[in-house]
Amino acid sequence: MPLRVHDTRRREKVDFTTMKPGVVNMYVCGVTVYDLCHLGHARCYLSFDLIHRWLEKSGYDVNYVQNFTDIDDKIIVRANETGEDWKALVEANIETYYRDMDALNILRADQYPRCTEFVEEMIAISSDLIEKGNAYVADDGVYFSIESAAEKYGMLTGQNIDAVRSGAGGRVQGTGSTKRDHKDFALWKSAKPGEPTWDSPWGPGRPGWHIECTAMSMDAFGEQFDIHGGGHDLLFPHHEAEIFQGECHTGCSPVVHHWLHNGFVNIDGEKMSKSLGNFWTIEDILEKIDPLVLRLSLINAHYRSPIDMNEQLLKDAAKNHEKILNCYRAALELRAENAVPLPEGDLASKIPLVKSMALLEMMAQGFAKAMDDDFNSREAIAKVLAAIREMGKMFSVLDGDDVEAFANF
Repeated sequence: MPLRVHDTRRREKVDFTTMKPGVVNMYVCGVTVYDLCHLGHARCYLSFDLIHRWLEKSGYDVNYVQNFTDIDDKIIVRANETGEDWKALVEANIETYYRDMDALNILRADQYPRCTEFVEEMIAISSDLIEKGNAYVADDGVYFSIESAAEKYGMLTGQNIDAVRSGAGGRVQGTGSTKRDHKDFALWKSAKPGEPTWDSPWGPGRPGWHIECTAMSMDAFGEQFDIHGGGHDLLFPHHEAEIFQGECHTGCSPVVHHWLHNGFVNIDGEKMSKSLGNFWTIEDILEKIDPLVLRLSLINAHYRSPIDMNEQLLKDAAKNHEKILNCYRAALELRAENAVPLPEGDLASKIPLVKSMALLEMMAQGFAKAMDDDFNSREAIAKVLAAIREMGKMFSVLDGDDVEAFANF
């Protein structure tokens, strides 16, 4: 069966297609590096690691780009709170990001662009949007006008623009901003005392959050690309803002051919939150459990489904991880340097071997079928665990030559 993916924009599973045969250009929104990575980050980047690996296993040449948001309100606030230089804060958190992802055996992306490296590109896109009438200059920066492309509203979320329209003009009440409409979002933020700034046609300032990913993804791939991914929390406003910016700037629709989003992580049925005392950083949790157990616990669920992380889930993952390891160790012990070909002649005496080889073939087919169905890792892992149970029964009845042929499969 062809690979099918659930496209958030189309709200259904569709056949996976690429702009260039055999090549996948994939951009995934990266972390804002103001703090340590948490369990939600682990879920997101494990989900797209799984997708990355399966696409490569399926024969695609994957160009994977994941950014670092290295200038943002949160970074500025945290640096002011701690008295740390904002650049030093960024570098320290990027270092711990790599450490955490490596521990979880997540493949490195091909590129990790940083927002601060692409400010000129962000200014150029913003200028183009102003010229086209999709953006305007206000006292405190540059804003994208949602009403200039109202037909694009709710592309990912399905929200109806009529439900959020406001008749108010001029200064938006309570914000201190002169943006024209509460729906509009910032492309450029005018300088404030003590903040890092860059020069622009509209005075010193810094880019807004949403324009950053548009600039970096287009620098990597051009005006259109195959996959844009991220957590479900980025659907609105971030990814919808990217649709507004990208499509109005390029005139291409769609800019992104497949939108993929992973589900949330809850802790014991509640949203993970520092105020609730259930905020788990990757660093904290890896002090208590094997990184590969955490990996298995997070990929043993469909990537779009929410996960309720709890003690029982981790215990189950540890048991399943041990089963997989034991089977792998057994195969290594049984494996000969040269595989013995499948025996000919009296197959009646070789029934255990024939059954075991058929079992492995069925497992491989079932695994591939599950992964080709919108990367259904939960079903794929279930196929592996079921095969391991049956294989354990068969090891004891295979003779020496049979074991070598079986193990070398």
